[in-house]
Amino acid sequence: MILTSLSLVNYKNFEAENFTFDHKINCFVGNNGVGKTNVLDAIYHLSFGKSYFNPITSQNIKHDADFFVIDGDYFKKNKKERVIVSAKRNLKKVIKRNGKVYEKFSEHVGFIPLVIISPADRDLITEGSDTRRKFMDGVISQGDQKYLQTLINYNKVLLQRNALLKYFALNNTNNEDTLAIYNQQLSEFGTSIYQKRLDFIAQFSPIFNKRHQSITNAKEEVKLVYKSQLEEGVLAQLLKENIGKDRASQYTNVGTHKDDLVFEISDFPIKKFGSQGQQKSYLIALKLAQFDFLKQLSKVNPILLLDDIFDKLDENRVEQIITLVQNENFGQLFITDTHAGRTEDIVKKVHQSYKMFPLS
Repeated sequence: MILTSLSLVNYKNFEAENFTFDHKINCFVGNNGVGKTNVLDAIYHLSFGKSYFNPITSQNIKHDADFFVIDGDYFKKNKKERVIVSAKRNLKKVIKRNGKVYEKFSEHVGFIPLVIISPADRDLITEGSDTRRKFMDGVISQGDQKYLQTLINYNKVLLQRNALLKYFALNNTNNEDTLAIYNQQLSEFGTSIYQKRLDFIAQFSPIFNKRHQSITNAKEEVKLVYKSQLEEGVLAQLLKENIGKDRASQYTNVGTHKDDLVFEISDFPIKKFGSQGQQKSYLIALKLAQFDFLKQLSKVNPILLLDDIFDKLDENRVEQIITLVQNENFGQLFITDTHAGRTEDIVKKVHQSYKMFPLS
């Protein structure tokens, strides 16, 4: 998977900008605030139909403009592909592939496999379970359209069930038949999601452990632990048992929307017991494992984005990551940094073609 060129119009701080890329390494360098990360975010946008850093569409439109356009030309499996993401204020975003508009954004997810490593990834450790669920679901969805649709259906039914619980409380009423329908649908979708997540962790964990051992020279034992209420019983029964609590809180308290992915080091949560260095290594291993997993599923090399990692990691660790692209198993790499000389010195050691993009 190669992104050959990118055109931006009114995207974040860019009024109009065009880039033609090297097939291996591309480096965006310049002071803070010039838009380096915004270029990476535009590339991410083309893969997922949304920003990695700000999912609110209108806030990605340049100030004083009414629209944005991101236009990317790709080369995938010896075939040219063109993807355009555009949005106008107060109108629905549009995603086109080779001139054809997607009816559902979900149909596009997974077509351009991509992994981003960013300082923002620390949220995976510091934030709540919702952030880790989204990571897990994002990786699975890139390779499984059926799973993504099941997830969309589950969340839709969940909203409807929660709205019904609020209606019951507001009107001091009850309708067991309607509630039973939502319970059945939630149980069906939730059970499927739970099983798929179990299968994913079983496949993903060995890949993650191998990457972590490579980064840390096998110094530490790490583990991904999937936690779900469905370990306690089938979802249909759990929904019945918790109906009193649900009525009181006007919210569905059991289901796969409460699942978590616990990050452990030496059998302890890395959030509490891991040093900053250990947490960084953990996250990088997690993202590189994501790369490996997606490659297995898609049979193409995902695009890899490295945002501002020089300021968060020591140069030896950064060099170790970039050296990975010497291996033919890695594809195209995009890097941002504030120091052009530092970036170029490390990239030269890789002995691969590269291109520097100074931004000001």
